[in-house]
Amino acid sequence: MNIDLNADVAENCGQDEALMRIVSSANVCCGLHAGSYAEMLATLQLAKEHGVRVGAHPGFFDRDNFGRTQQTLDETGYRALLAYQLGATKALCDLVGVSLDYVKPHGALYNQAAADETLSDIIVSEIKRFDPNLKVMGLSGGQLVAAAKRHGMHAISEVFADRNYEKDGTLVSRTKDNALITDTDAAVRHVLQMITKGTVTSVCGSEVPVEADSICLHGDGEHAIAFAQEIKKQLQDKGITIAASHT
Repeated sequence: MNIDLNADVAENCGQDEALMRIVSSANVCCGLHAGSYAEMLATLQLAKEHGVRVGAHPGFFDRDNFGRTQQTLDETGYRALLAYQLGATKALCDLVGVSLDYVKPHGALYNQAAADETLSDIIVSEIKRFDPNLKVMGLSGGQLVAAAKRHGMHAISEVFADRNYEKDGTLVSRTKDNALITDTDAAVRHVLQMITKGTVTSVCGSEVPVEADSICLHGDGEHAIAFAQEIKKQLQDKGITIAASHT
């Protein structure tokens, strides 16, 4: 059994080099919600060195709030937001000599898309216009994954190692105290349940079905390295290989 392990990187959090030795996919910040072109370049060079799959991680232009504050744009605004960031990322990928494989929206854009069918259709159609061969990574059970499938795009269903879930399968808001999982053992149990049982236990105690193609670790998290190391070890001990699917 194979499972992809991804991390959000190039966000000026100082943990990218260590993470790149562990993960199989890198969600590269496109420079608007955090980071810079120089950090993108350095991260892509690390991805190439370690054979890590590259995805674009576009977010809202919201550096003060790390792209985690909701915004409402018109359709042209959303398309421009994506086109600008995808174009920049692809240009740097070409410069470094790595392939851009998928797109995963960041922060508020990700969560809004997971719940909003219209926004998801705009996002997926713009990704498809930019490059129909790109994959689309989104929250398991969310609208972005559904939109990707409707548009004939390859969808990657993502689950989170360090986030708690509501009973409807959405992530617990970061405004709540129980949004994050901060204990390594709890994160490992959380991941193993999602992979082996196809469910996650919500904060209400109910089991919610999930499809785990890829597991996310937030690169800005205090426990990111420890989580990544232990999750990889525990999975490998159970005969589960950490690898990105390129099909």
